[in-house]
Amino acid sequence: MTNLISAPKGKGAATRPSKHSKLSKVSLKHVGLVFFGFLMLYPLLWMLKSSFTPEGDIFDSFGLLPGELTFENYVKGWSSGEGVGFTGYFLNTILIVVGSLVGNLLSCSLAAYAFARLEFRLKTTFFGLMLAGIMLPYHVVAIPQYIMFSSTGLVGTTFLPLIIPKILAVDAFFIFLMVQFLRGIPRELDEAASIDGAGPFRTFWSVILPLMKPALITTTIFTFIWTWNDFFSPLIYLTVPESYTVSLGLNSLVDSQTSAGLGPLFAMSVITLIPVFLFFVFAQKHIVQGIATTGSKG
Repeated sequence: MTNLISAPKGKGAATRPSKHSKLSKVSLKHVGLVFFGFLMLYPLLWMLKSSFTPEGDIFDSFGLLPGELTFENYVKGWSSGEGVGFTGYFLNTILIVVGSLVGNLLSCSLAAYAFARLEFRLKTTFFGLMLAGIMLPYHVVAIPQYIMFSSTGLVGTTFLPLIIPKILAVDAFFIFLMVQFLRGIPRELDEAASIDGAGPFRTFWSVILPLMKPALITTTIFTFIWTWNDFFSPLIYLTVPESYTVSLGLNSLVDSQTSAGLGPLFAMSVITLIPVFLFFVFAQKHIVQGIATTGSKG
């Protein structure tokens, strides 16, 4: 009887992994993750260190601890730049970001509501053309768009060429995201609003839009990051230093002939990264939630 209830001692018991073996595998995995994480962060950490290093000593060491701390690069960088300097560059960038956010949220949500809920002629054709816009790189439409804005005299000092396309819902990627999200919202809500006498716009504003919060947050996050870091579009349309954004301001600090200006460049790069970093830290939960729920359910 004792032999029947005793624990079996066979091949399975001998090959069962021990706690020590599992702990070793977990530790090895974490060490690998820390190592590759350090490799990814090293350029940013080195740039941060170099921003506090005297300009002549930046390339003397590639370690992460500065030999001599100085704020000269920050003072020199903030007061440098053409035209209005970095104070103006930041204000210009914030203005463009706010205009792009408002334009994308309103226009893309309205376009998505029309594709997902309304019925009209050539709806399928227009939706297919919208999807084709996702596949086209921006550089394909950059020249025709530049010619159009140049013919109206908007190229140079004004921010309108950077904001008007957002108001016209040219970011097909966000329209597609919102359409997929709206398809998960029950149509019974629209029917109930219609019975109460609400028209399409009132239904959108009072019923659908509040339910689109995850998709709207996702659009806000990516619009902010992409617009803040955009270099190509401002380079095309903003030709006067007084209208430069922070990305163009950083480019103006670079001297292609010598290494002069690298210290202020690193310092202003760190300051430029702070808004994006803080925005991501406070919004990372919404990023995961928005991507997870967009296109799956309402």
